[in-house]
Amino acid sequence: MAQAAAETRRSEPIKPIASPLHLLLVLLIIGFWAYRGAVNSERAIQSLSANRPFYYLRTIAFEWAMLGVVLIGLRLRGSSYLTVLGERWRSRKELARDIGIAAVFWIVSTIVLSAIAPHSHSATPSPLVQAILPNGLLESTLWIVLSISAGICEEAVHRGYLQHQFMAMTRNVPIGIALAALVFGLGHSYKGWAGAAGVFVDGVMLGTLAYWRRSLRPGMMAHAFTDVFAGVLARLLKVGVS
Repeated sequence: MAQAAAETRRSEPIKPIASPLHLLLVLLIIGFWAYRGAVNSERAIQSLSANRPFYYLRTIAFEWAMLGVVLIGLRLRGSSYLTVLGERWRSRKELARDIGIAAVFWIVSTIVLSAIAPHSHSATPSPLVQAILPNGLLESTLWIVLSISAGICEEAVHRGYLQHQFMAMTRNVPIGIALAALVFGLGHSYKGWAGAAGVFVDGVMLGTLAYWRRSLRPGMMAHAFTDVFAGVLARLLKVGVS
């Protein structure tokens, strides 16, 4: 019965969860933040070397503020917050299942992204990305908080909100997933075009997972752990991140 209900919901037309004007506002904010990071990369590198914790705190604040903007749009439309935040776990079994799915997804996505990434001899790691990585206990702790914030907020914004809006607008699931992933990639343009392309592919995989599972929770966990690994563990293992 539950499976039949899920299939019925999947076959129903996807409706917008916020107004077109609100969607435009969200895209403009993301675009401005991405443009600002891309054009001020040299200044950002100097600033990071002087005060990396402040950069982390500012980015954490932006992540949650962006989620707040999305939730305001849902409220104005009368849409449920669960659309982008997801439902609570009803049992330990559900929690364990999502952790397992997130772990499998993280392994598969890591293999895929490693396979398509430029080899170290043909690509120079982004100086800005290298400068962002944490050093010491305080920065590593803030990096973990930032990673968890990104996992929750970016998945809610990009997969929960943008992907749903684009699917409703185009009436096409693959195109909706691809458009949300494109915005996700462009939002990380400070990594360079090769890095942004990798983020786009990751966004497509995360979007497919979210649509398949009808849940953002596995993607949020995988996203957060990916960022933690890219920062803290990469430094501990002396691994370069491009």
